[in-house]
Amino acid sequence: MLLDITRLLDRALRGLRPTGVDRVGLAYVRHFGSRAAALVRFGGRWLVMDERDSDQLYSGLLSPDETFSARVRWLVGRSYCFSWRSPTKGAVLLNVTHSGLDDGDYAAQVRRYGLRPVYFLHDLIPIEFPEYARPGEPERHRRRVDTMVNTGAGLIVNSACTRQAFEAYAGSLGMKVPPRVVALLGTPEFPARHHTSPLEAPYFVALGTIEPRKNHLLLLHVWRDLVHRLGAQVPRLVIIGRRGWECEQVVDLLERCEVLRGVVIEIPECDDSMLSAWLAHAQALLFPSFAEGYGIPLVEALSLGTPVIASDLPVFRELAGDIPEYLDPLDGSGWRQAIIDYASLSNERRAAQLARLNGWRSPTWKAHFQKVEAFLKELGA
Repeated sequence: MLLDITRLLDRALRGLRPTGVDRVGLAYVRHFGSRAAALVRFGGRWLVMDERDSDQLYSGLLSPDETFSARVRWLVGRSYCFSWRSPTKGAVLLNVTHSGLDDGDYAAQVRRYGLRPVYFLHDLIPIEFPEYARPGEPERHRRRVDTMVNTGAGLIVNSACTRQAFEAYAGSLGMKVPPRVVALLGTPEFPARHHTSPLEAPYFVALGTIEPRKNHLLLLHVWRDLVHRLGAQVPRLVIIGRRGWECEQVVDLLERCEVLRGVVIEIPECDDSMLSAWLAHAQALLFPSFAEGYGIPLVEALSLGTPVIASDLPVFRELAGDIPEYLDPLDGSGWRQAIIDYASLSNERRAAQLARLNGWRSPTWKAHFQKVEAFLKELGA
């Protein structure tokens, strides 16, 4: 078995905090690392690392230290120059991060080496909602999906909604799709609960990269209105996530709106310990996205016992049933009233959601990999 870790290494070397896709990749490193050779695509070659070097790369990804960058460059460079091994014909290849799939050479190399790829499809958002994607991303994502369909021995998807979107897209183009399995993503194991809130005032959390699809603009306009209505009693809005692309209006409000100064708190970087503290003590997680392939923040919040106010998306209902408070992402007055209600710990509306939350069990990586292992066995992998 081969595990393509090219994206994980590249982002780690650049000092980038793991995204949701990266967290999935790291979970696969933890689960399959003991029996999969690391595949690194570098300098036009596909490098298959030996067992010792694979273990070192996996260890560095899971527990990076100050020697990580130098160690990765040495191991990959040495393999490239002196101990280059090609993939073994017929080997199973796991690519769970979409990495390289938009390059036509990826499919060519898979066929050249006679590999049996199993891919992970996270979503079809760039194809379904090109207005929320970076320029050129819809076409790149079509090429990724084409690679999955034309070369894949199997396909893992994170939700039934993603599977349905994929099947509809493939069907519209007359594609013959590979076998596929739905395996919900596991919930991160957060550090021990912080007993002290990171903020004295009541607050709500919005978690995710600042980009148009996440609908931060709605929240900022709601908050500006709340300041006028509630004055000093207005709850705080904590935005956790880096600034992304084409979000100039949101940035303008964050930087130039005096009404929001001190009321909206922006946190671009946040480790798991602080993230769990912010989520655990929040009045609610606010998740007004227009589209999602999954919904990791929703699952994270509910796993910590924090209420969620979210867009009424099918994937959210697949993950959490009727537990969250669902609203249309364009219903500004509805969001405003929900925030006012949830700002009080004793509010009946908030208490009702906490009651619904009793007995909820978050998806686990154990259950995820049980499905994946059974799927690989069906494929003869």
